[in-house]
Amino acid sequence: MINDLIEISKQAGKLIKEGFGKNLQVNYKTNEINLVTQIDKASEKLIIDFIKNKFPSHSILAEEGGGVKNDSEYLWVVDPLDGTTNFTHGLPIFAVSIGVQKNNETIAGVVFDVMRDVIYSAELGSGAFANSSKLNVTDTGKLNHSLLVTGFPYNIAENPDHAFERFIALTKKSRGVRRLGSAAIDFCYLASGVFDGFWEVNLQPWDICAGKLIVEEAGGLVTDFECKQIDIYSKKILCTNNKIHNQIIDVMNELSY
Repeated sequence: MINDLIEISKQAGKLIKEGFGKNLQVNYKTNEINLVTQIDKASEKLIIDFIKNKFPSHSILAEEGGGVKNDSEYLWVVDPLDGTTNFTHGLPIFAVSIGVQKNNETIAGVVFDVMRDVIYSAELGSGAFANSSKLNVTDTGKLNHSLLVTGFPYNIAENPDHAFERFIALTKKSRGVRRLGSAAIDFCYLASGVFDGFWEVNLQPWDICAGKLIVEEAGGLVTDFECKQIDIYSKKILCTNNKIHNQIIDVMNELSY
């Protein structure tokens, strides 16, 4: 199945790359910073048509609403273009993210970093890879030596879950905090040792599914902000190399609102 994920991710990535920098039809979803383009929709259709053709009995959960509910133990979780705002503005940081669950457990995941032509992949119990190179998280043990990454939800103007306060506190305590605009890529860069920690609130299942497995198979830890186990529907995500996890939680717990 992992080869199928890689194949369709590459097909969708080719479509996206061909549309990058071209005239886009940009529409709004929940608000004027939550964008969707004809490329998002075309990518999703390509992926869903592939799944329906090869795995017609499987269920599909997809960002742009093209999902399918079947009585199946398998669920495909699809983000056809993660980083649409970047894509729309000509910033080459975006990805295709596809995860597969069996009986509510993620068993395979692929994130295609389109403009860098890197396939991040993982199968449950088999490690994580960037193309053919095995991934491992960093061994950084101190928060003040760590490079972190975060993202802000589309309703950031409302400061959900005190996102700004966490950003300020962790910026002060770490070596730096970056914001790339694609949660799928954030997960994968942590898995590959670029970042030591990643946190975000209000992510969606298609943002989490593949990336979470890739991080865990690279030796990382993914929980909520209280170090409790999460699933793809959780709204508070903390993801680290497993060595600075509690240090980040301690900083979060020190905040007074």
